[in-house]
Amino acid sequence: MPAAPYPGTGDHVASYYAATANPAPDRPPLEGVHEADICVVGAGFSGLSTALELAERGHRVTVIEGARVGWGASGRNGGQVVNGLNAGLDTFRRRFGEGVARFAAGLMLEGGDIIRDRVARYRIDCDLKDGNVFAALTGRHLRDLEAKRALWASYGLDHLVPLDRAGMRDHAASDLYAGGLLDPRGGHLHPLNLALGEAAALEGLGGVIHERSPVTSVDADAPRPVVRTERGEVRARTLVLCGNAYLGGAVPALDRRVMPVSTQVMATEPLGAERARALMPAGTCVEDVRYILDYYRVSADHRLLFGGGTVYGGSDPRDIAAKLRRAMDRVFPQLRGVAIEHAWSGNFALSFSRVPQMGRLGPGTYFAMGYSGHGVTGSHLFGRILAEAIDGDLGRFDTFAGLPWLPFPGGRALRVPYSVLGSWWYGLRDRLGT
Repeated sequence: MPAAPYPGTGDHVASYYAATANPAPDRPPLEGVHEADICVVGAGFSGLSTALELAERGHRVTVIEGARVGWGASGRNGGQVVNGLNAGLDTFRRRFGEGVARFAAGLMLEGGDIIRDRVARYRIDCDLKDGNVFAALTGRHLRDLEAKRALWASYGLDHLVPLDRAGMRDHAASDLYAGGLLDPRGGHLHPLNLALGEAAALEGLGGVIHERSPVTSVDADAPRPVVRTERGEVRARTLVLCGNAYLGGAVPALDRRVMPVSTQVMATEPLGAERARALMPAGTCVEDVRYILDYYRVSADHRLLFGGGTVYGGSDPRDIAAKLRRAMDRVFPQLRGVAIEHAWSGNFALSFSRVPQMGRLGPGTYFAMGYSGHGVTGSHLFGRILAEAIDGDLGRFDTFAGLPWLPFPGGRALRVPYSVLGSWWYGLRDRLGT
C-alpha cells in the first residue's frame, strides 16, 4: 500500500490562503462500498473542473479527495491566471507540427475564460483581478518576449502589450527590469477560495465530495473501474484520475510520467493600501522570465505575496522565508525589514516535455496531469476537455491523448539529478544574461 502524501489529518497547510479561506463544510470520508456513474479522484482544480463540467451536463459525479478540497497545488499556488501552457507554441510547432500548434493556439485563452465564467456564474468570492505581466531583466529577455508576442499574433492572439522600462514600473516599482509584456486577459485570484467555490457549485448541482479519503489502489482495467481507500471503495462506470503531484504512488503508471517539484510562497504583513499601490500601481501580477523565476502580486488585504524557487523531487527548503526574502529584497529593496507573516511550500507535477499529460489507462479510466507550473488555467481547460470526452465528444481529447509523452532520462532514479543539472545550466545562462 503506498504511503498517503497527506500528513496528519489532511487539513490545509498553514498558509495565507488557509488563514483567509471562506467558510466551507467538513465533508465526510468515504466509507463502505459504493456504485457511481462517474468517480473523480482529486478535489483540486482538475478534478473540480471536470466534475463541475459533467454536472452541468447532467451527470451524477462523486469526487474522492485524500485531504481537504484544494489541499494540494490548487490551494497553495501563486494565484496567477497565466494564459497558455508551459510549453510554448513554438515547442508545439517544432515537436508536433503546424496543425497541432494551431490547435494549441486555439486553447491559449480558454482556461482563463472558464475561470471568469465560473466566478461570475456561481458568484465565487476569490478576489479575481485582471492582468498579468511577464518581466524581462535583460535585453535577451526582451527579445524573447517580443518573439513570443509576434508568435502569438501570428496565430490571431494579438492582445499582448509590450512594455518598456518606464511602462514596466507601472506594474512593479523596481529598478530591476528592462521591460515586459502585459497580458490583459491574464489575472490573479485567491486560489483556495476559487476551489472552495467550485466545490460548493458542484454540490449545488447534486455532486458528492468525500474528503480525507486517500486512495490506496486503483483497478483501472476492470469493466467498472474500482477505487479503494482505507475505509471504502467506489465502483464506477467512468473513473477520472486528477491527483497530479499528490497521487502518492497509488497509480504507478502515472507516477513515472511526471516528477513532483516544490515551489515556495510567502506573504508579508499588511502594507496598507497606499504603500501596496505604490509598489504595484496597476494591480496586476508579475512573473519574470528566468528559468527559476520570481512571481508576485498584492493580495486583497494589501500584502505582497511573493513566490519562487524550485526543489526537484518535491522536498521543502529548511527556511522558506529566508530563501524567498533574498529574492524579494532584490526586487523591492524598499521592503527590507517588512515582517513575513506566512510562508509555505507545495508541489506541482512537472512533465519532461512541459506538455500536460492526458489520456486513458483503461477503457473507462481517464487522467490529466503534468501542467508543469501552469496549472491554474491548464487544469480548468483540461477539466473541460475530459468532460467533453466522457460526454461523447472525443475530438480535443484524442488530439492531446495522441501526443507522444517523453520519459525523464534515466527514469525515476535519475529524473531529479538530471533536472537539477538542467536547472543549474539554465540558471547560469540567466545569471550571465545569455
